Amino acid sequence: MSNQEADPPFDVLGPGEVCTDVEVLAPRAVPLGGIRAMTVHRTLPQRERSLVGSWCFLDHYGPDDVAATGGMVVPRHPHTGLATVSWIFTGRIHHLDSNGVAAEVLPGELNLMLAGSGITHQEISSEDTTVLHGVQLWYALPDATRFSAKDFAHYRPEPVSFPGGEARVFIGSLLGSTSPVQTRTAELLGVEFVLAPNAQVEFATREDFEYAALAESGNIRVNDTLVEHRQLGYVPPGSRTMRLTAGPEATRIILLGGIPFDEQIVMWWNLVGRSHDEIEEFRRRYQAELGFETEDPRDRGKPALFGPYPEGQLPPLPAPKMPNVRLRARS
Repeated sequence: MSNQEADPPFDVLGPGEVCTDVEVLAPRAVPLGGIRAMTVHRTLPQRERSLVGSWCFLDHYGPDDVAATGGMVVPRHPHTGLATVSWIFTGRIHHLDSNGVAAEVLPGELNLMLAGSGITHQEISSEDTTVLHGVQLWYALPDATRFSAKDFAHYRPEPVSFPGGEARVFIGSLLGSTSPVQTRTAELLGVEFVLAPNAQVEFATREDFEYAALAESGNIRVNDTLVEHRQLGYVPPGSRTMRLTAGPEATRIILLGGIPFDEQIVMWWNLVGRSHDEIEEFRRRYQAELGFETEDPRDRGKPALFGPYPEGQLPPLPAPKMPNVRLRARS
């Protein structure tokens, strides 16, 4: 569980407390799938930085014209050793998983799925969605909890208002608002800010946290550094405060933070493990459980990792082939 005490008042700052050391990370465009392909903009992971706290994956999508792209159609696929966080601004997504959870992903409401040792799920935008817009996040689970039970959490945070904007704290604690969601990892932060044109907000930060701010809807400044639309502004541990400034139009910002993850992970496709061999086993067992490949003798007698699934759904996604080189750990 992420237990964080309320921060000091965010409008009480001393001179020179804002850290200006900001690293700007650019996104890369990734087609999500389908005939016409919905494009997502991925800022985590990348070569320059794999994680922010435990956060290991950030896809930003939309505003997406569903009539032109077909929207989000991601059939059943696996996850291990991580949690998925769905947070959208516009539209509606149907979630279904092998733990028996069927849920709606709605604007301003957190849906968190803990994969534990293994889970499969699908995400499909609803038929009445015309514009889809949001972020998809993952965070890595530490060794102590990565083989724990599958789970699902839903939370609708109340907005925190301040001069020039508001914030919704969906994970962790900031601005006097604390999310009750249990994360099973080191302390984390996830916040949506909406700022009026040219508005600015300064708030106290934790010196043991690292932070990253996504310029979701337009250019922003993180402290004194320009972060352009869809880029991520990273602030290392050691900062006591942070300042976010909107551009000339109303601006949305997604702020992530956390204690630096002190374990190395191996991340490939939708799987998080600790070694190449472990990822290879997760893939092998997924392929066998879903009937894509014959069961390997090494896996006989082992309990199913991914669990049963409701009938009548889209065909599941087969795993890609493992690379010809061994996967390397990242931190």
